[in-house]
Amino acid sequence: MSTAAGRVDHRADWSEEDGGGAGFRLTREGHVLRIVISRPERRNALDPDSMVEMARVIGDAHTDPDIRVIVLTGAGTAFCAGGDLVAVAGRPPETVMEAANALIRAIVSSPIPVVAAVNGPAIGYGVALACAADLTYVAREAHFVMPLTSLGLMPDGGSSALVAATVGRARAAELALLGKAVCGAEAQAIGLVARAVPGADLDAHVQAVAHWLSARPRRAIELTKQALTAASLSAFEDTLAREGSGQGELLATANFAADRAASAGT
Repeated sequence: MSTAAGRVDHRADWSEEDGGGAGFRLTREGHVLRIVISRPERRNALDPDSMVEMARVIGDAHTDPDIRVIVLTGAGTAFCAGGDLVAVAGRPPETVMEAANALIRAIVSSPIPVVAAVNGPAIGYGVALACAADLTYVAREAHFVMPLTSLGLMPDGGSSALVAATVGRARAAELALLGKAVCGAEAQAIGLVARAVPGADLDAHVQAVAHWLSARPRRAIELTKQALTAASLSAFEDTLAREGSGQGELLATANFAADRAASAGT
């Protein structure tokens, strides 16, 4: 694996390495590629460069026949606090949205199943990351929240489709329009995640699921994932385009700039 770009290079044995300073770490454990978002000083909020590099790694993973499962989690006490609003300052909104969509698209379209281990808060774009995975497991102590309308923004990363596909339109509206927070246990109850487990058991549970998947025929898993995605997210590219256009407009507004300046001063 190249540490400069975080690419997979098909080596049979490699251990944890830094993802090129791009805000994530990679670990190979047998047939499982583990991606750990590692920006704890920003509660694992992702900057556009990290999004692009993570998308590259996930997109390349299927070319290694020994990788059968991808696990996505966060370092420290957070899963992902969304997009890093400080890092996007001064960047063209369309560039920011292209990066955000590239990562989500890579997860959804990957032939390899992606398992999310939501170890802590998933906020905004972090909710999209969690819901884009094929199987999402959450610590009971964690929570999901989409506070974007309060910031003068809208859900992105395909979350308007991903969340609605899992919990239905009515509950998705509560999450997206009202910014309602749900804990891990409630997330399981409403169908947002596959299962909530005690935080101390999350890694072991996800590891067991990953090992079970890795022992199954790769092509059967791939075709099953494709079928589920086609049935539930048939218009996903339209969703990404709609959100990208809308969020690009909002990122450029005076209201968002004022809210960001106020947040930076607190």
